Amino acid sequence: MGKTAIIIGAGPAGLTAAYELLERTDITPVVLEKSGEVGGISQTVHYKGNRMDIGGHRFFTKVGRVLAWWLSIVPLEKGAIAPDGTVSTGPDPEREDLVMLVRTRMSRILFLGQLFDYPISLTPATLRKLGIAKAFRMGLSYLKSLLFPIREVKNIEQLMINRFGFELYSTFFKSYTEKVWGAPPDQIGAEWGEQRLKDMSIGKAIINALLRSFRRKSDLRQKNTSTSLIERFLYPKYGPGQMWEEVARIVGEKGGKVCLGQRVAALHAAPANREIGAPGGNQIASVTVVDESSGETRILEGDYFFSTMPVKELIAALDCPAPDDVRRIANALLYRDFMAAGVLTKKLKIKNDTNISTPNGVIPDTWIYIQEPNVKLGRLQIFNNWNRYMVKDPDNTVWLSLEYFCNEGDNLWNMEDGAFLTFAVDELAKIGIIDKVDVLDRFVLRMKKTYPAYIGTYGEFDVVRRYTDSFENLFLIGRNGMHRYNNQDHSMLTAMTAVDNIIAGIADKSNIWDVNTEQKYNEET
Repeated sequence: MGKTAIIIGAGPAGLTAAYELLERTDITPVVLEKSGEVGGISQTVHYKGNRMDIGGHRFFTKVGRVLAWWLSIVPLEKGAIAPDGTVSTGPDPEREDLVMLVRTRMSRILFLGQLFDYPISLTPATLRKLGIAKAFRMGLSYLKSLLFPIREVKNIEQLMINRFGFELYSTFFKSYTEKVWGAPPDQIGAEWGEQRLKDMSIGKAIINALLRSFRRKSDLRQKNTSTSLIERFLYPKYGPGQMWEEVARIVGEKGGKVCLGQRVAALHAAPANREIGAPGGNQIASVTVVDESSGETRILEGDYFFSTMPVKELIAALDCPAPDDVRRIANALLYRDFMAAGVLTKKLKIKNDTNISTPNGVIPDTWIYIQEPNVKLGRLQIFNNWNRYMVKDPDNTVWLSLEYFCNEGDNLWNMEDGAFLTFAVDELAKIGIIDKVDVLDRFVLRMKKTYPAYIGTYGEFDVVRRYTDSFENLFLIGRNGMHRYNNQDHSMLTAMTAVDNIIAGIADKSNIWDVNTEQKYNEET
């Protein structure tokens, strides 16, 4: 009999690992997903014919291997120019709905009732909205950051001050960062900003704005553009979940298994390795799985184990007790949870102040960062602009997602559904986006552990990493699996790299942890 890989979690990392194993090895993957859906936070939620992302997921990457992988699953729309310069011939005529559309990003910041471009650039329009005095202070502050940068950057606040100057940072970034993480920016490690901002700067934002009108909307060649400035991205016709539903189908078709409603309650070390010794020789032998609907348990044995479950839960599930410091650090790792109000409305109250023509005069933004200090709302998604196929009746309704960042068990999380929806709609009306009388329908979405946080005991995480790496056949991959705020392309790349290591017989896992830490590696692989 061939070998088996047990994969915990059917998100992008877990399903990528399963697909790669089937394509490149004789190892049979068994994917165990505790929820009833595939895709993790990249799934597409359905509500009465409308579709919604959990946060909004662009398909953009500078990793050529990942881009080729996506387009091998969901082909590019006809006529689009691929990154290699070729013109796509379109999807299979028999499966026209399985297609990657090229979309144009527009995102802005709502601050004091006005919309500002994001990323922020000191263009004439921005300066007019800010006023001469405020703009002058921002300019001086930015100049100071260039001439006298903070030398030893320890937190996200210092990183952003270096990039944008204190005035610009405090105006447009500080409040939103606090909303996302529930902590002051000077208490958040700089790693998150380094991952998300990369080489973004005011200068690059201005140059990008000047060149915007010269680019073809169907052209995906953006290799030299900073990731935060990317304006065109890929998006499956029926949302990001369509990609992962298709991958799950292929995995099953090729002989793998994707088992939903199956929770991994325990991981069992091999009998000979109950007492954990020197790194490199320890093995996981099996897992205990609980059927979420029936409560029945079973034990599954495997040769390789991939984990995308939260590190806190993984360490707690190991039946060979981890050292005290490992358990202490893992147990104190922090996460931010996610709530969204899906709101269907007849129209928006806020007017389209751009020269971009849209149906019914809807503002053209795909999403808006809410910097207003008098509301808890963090971000607004307008799914009509992501893709009209996400909306049941895009000509007569507007489909919104009001996003809130919270902690499981706090006042927001514990609100009754009706109370939360009333609260969310009231906030949206308060900042002038809608009239409440135009709301047609609404629903609540909750998602736990959406964002692994770079606070708490994260600074000691290497202790946990060294311990988990000591299990030779255990691979931590993906966002929660590695407690790292990766996008889906880098989560996928961690899975691909783990499979590479298995094929090559490489025991050292450093290259998995290096994904999304080195600039050259990220953008040219």
